[in-house]
Amino acid sequence: MAYAFLRKLERAGPLTDEERIELQNLTLNPRPVSARQDIVTGDAVDRVPLILSGFACRYKVLQAGNRRLVSFALPGDLCSMHDAGTFGRDLRLGALTSCSVVDIPRSRLMELISTYPGISRALWWVTLRELSRAREWIVNDTRPAEKRLAHLLCELLTCLQLIDLANENSFKFPVSQSDVADALGISPVHVNRVLRALRTSGLATWSNQRITILDVQGLKAFGEFDPGYLCFEGCGADMPMPSTQRPLACAS
Repeated sequence: MAYAFLRKLERAGPLTDEERIELQNLTLNPRPVSARQDIVTGDAVDRVPLILSGFACRYKVLQAGNRRLVSFALPGDLCSMHDAGTFGRDLRLGALTSCSVVDIPRSRLMELISTYPGISRALWWVTLRELSRAREWIVNDTRPAEKRLAHLLCELLTCLQLIDLANENSFKFPVSQSDVADALGISPVHVNRVLRALRTSGLATWSNQRITILDVQGLKAFGEFDPGYLCFEGCGADMPMPSTQRPLACAS
């Protein structure tokens, strides 16, 4: 169950055998979370949830009662890693499907950062990647709904391919159109219209909880998708490293 977690962190650079063992040990003792349940409740800032399986999301409920998803959380994702202060508690973390989750003590992550350079680099990469991804979601909000959905589908395909949960052009996607609507900032009815437009254009279909991209390059071009913001090429040897404990103490 640690495969997706290690696979992602190794994009930041090589890990030693000892570092891999320490990271694998973090994935022990998972707990189940039912679909439509919050993964983190209350002010639990002393632990960092790691999604081992299932689809989750970071979201906020607005004053009017409507929900806005600000990102999807996939297997191997550390969530709420930087929410060590009150500034990070406005976002909730919820399970869209049944999930398996490990609650990692924040203090243990700090110890690993102080001890292992490879783990420190990997968690700093997580910080940079989340910032880059958040910026791209803001930009994507300015695109028309059809392009917005195309971009999201390309992001999901790319991220799920990395952890072997997608083939060259399709992946299982057991979430609702309402979830996608909340991620795009449109209504579920509009999502249905946009999906019909993508299908009619020969770009993508969504059927039986599976997304099939009929023309991968065409959909990427239509959605203006450039995977560089996902930072899967790693940190780079010349990237300056932060001082100890910075990755967990600030940023979001």
